[in-house]
Order: sequence, then structure tokens, then C-alpha cells
Amino acid sequence: MSKIFYDYLVELNELDSIIKNSVDGSDEKEELWQIIDEMIHHKLLGCILDRLPEEHHHDFLEKFYECPYDQNLIEFINNLIDERIEDVIKDEIDILKNEILNEVLEKTPKKIKAGKRTKNVK
Repeated sequence: MSKIFYDYLVELNELDSIIKNSVDGSDEKEELWQIIDEMIHHKLLGCILDRLPEEHHHDFLEKFYECPYDQNLIEFINNLIDERIEDVIKDEIDILKNEILNEVLEKTPKKIKAGKRTKNVK
């Protein structure tokens, strides 16, 4: 996984714990994390582009592809939209994380659900 400007806003400890306890092989875990990383990336870029005025899409994408880890991208976006992109990203991550958790928990043995999951997922 590459470093992306929004990484500091993405907290996945609970998801990591569930995956560690529900997936056997390291290759399978790596593949699952790659899928999750791609889902997060597509979800957040779509979310940003949905809020960013269309005339700024090219500039944002150019800056992003040139330097995807640049923290100044947050400020660039915040200067062009009416809401704080940090809050939007956190909200979108929470929604996506809950969707993933629900999906993983549906496919895990009951002992993992009972023993490792302490918080209800909506």
C-alpha cells in the first residue's frame, strides 16, 4: 500500500482484529487487505470528486497523481468545498468499515463472532 494524503484519517484497528482472527493464511490476508485498500481508495476519491466543483477535478487529480501523499491536498480540497473534507472522509470510512465488518462477520465462525466482536455494527 502506498502512502496517501488521507491515510491519517483512516482507522481500521477493529477491522484488522477481525480479519486476523477470521482469515487463515497470510496470502489470503494480504489479498483481503489489498481489496479493502482499493475499496477505500475508490470510495474516497469518488466522495471527494462528488463534492469538488467539476472545474477543479483536473487540478486535483493532477496534484494527486503527481504527489498522492501530499498533505496539502486536504487544504486544497477544503478551500473549494463547503464542508471539512476530513469529516466527510471519516464518515465515509465509518460507513465502509461497517459494511466490510458485517460482510466478514457473516462469513466467520460463531466462536470468532462471540469472542472477538464486542461492539454492534449497524
